Amino acid sequence: MSFLKDAGMALLGGWIIGVVFGWLKLPAPVPPLMGLIGAGGILLGGYCYGLLLQLLTKP
Repeated sequence: MSFLKDAGMALLGGWIIGVVFGWLKLPAPVPPLMGLIGAGGILLGGYCYGLLLQLLTKP
């Protein structure tokens, strides 16, 4: 449940920043799509590493 709470808070924070930037008529501070895909790959790799560590060090 913590993941969903964290993801929801991140989405809400991003939405608030988007509204503020839109109100100030500034360009959105986000990387291009390939940058977001790369960041997702990094997060997925870190998550998989943690799972592998748990599997390999499980008594």
